[in-house]
Amino acid sequence: MSGKLQVTRISDAIASTLEGRILEGSLKPGDRLPPERELAADLGVSRPSLREAIQKLASKGLVQSRQGGGTYVTEKLESAFSDPWAEMMLNHPNLREDMLEFRRMLEGQAAEWAAERATEADLMRLEKAYSALMAAFESDNTVQRSEADIAFHQAIGDAAHNVLIGHLSGALLNLMQDNIRLNLGELKTVPAASRLLMTQHTAIFEAVRDKKPQAARSAAETHIDFVRETLAQTLRSVARRETAERRLSSEFSPS
Repeated sequence: MSGKLQVTRISDAIASTLEGRILEGSLKPGDRLPPERELAADLGVSRPSLREAIQKLASKGLVQSRQGGGTYVTEKLESAFSDPWAEMMLNHPNLREDMLEFRRMLEGQAAEWAAERATEADLMRLEKAYSALMAAFESDNTVQRSEADIAFHQAIGDAAHNVLIGHLSGALLNLMQDNIRLNLGELKTVPAASRLLMTQHTAIFEAVRDKKPQAARSAAETHIDFVRETLAQTLRSVARRETAERRLSSEFSPS
């Protein structure tokens, strides 16, 4: 048995620190790393050691350089999950129901753990996301609504302080972004539905803020149940409209 001590290279320690920040969500997919001088000062290391650490992360596929300068956190952590599923959802619409069923389980647990584990910083971020969501629901901008909705749920996923939940919820929300936008676009014409969505988000926010885990889980599950039903109604409505338009088109087309 060797008595030699294993000395960790400085670049390995730096790479491990940055990898930890990526996993915890402090550095998110698509984020640009701070300038080399600034990041080296922040970590208290030399620029050559930092450069070597970034090369190690690049070899793992966690960061990548882009044309025009800058090093960015890879989006592969999410896209590796979502890319094949996105195409399959287009070809197999019944997968949406399975996705929503999985989202109900994931977000229910995320809300429960967020209520137990959220820090003051998490709650500040969540309150900001909640305020932005409420403001978005006062507008007619469907894109703004869907982006604010995703940001709110992602804030809860990150506040759960579970690496897999944080990344999986992000991947799942991005995967379902088109469905979320479609659903919100249809629902904005129904004032009662919009009010219900706002009430549901408020219930989730308040339960997490007030540290009530079971109430948070219940509020999150109630919200997803509502989304599942309204999305199903939305898709049926869209299908009926498309059928009617095809019939109308065939009636006026030359024989």
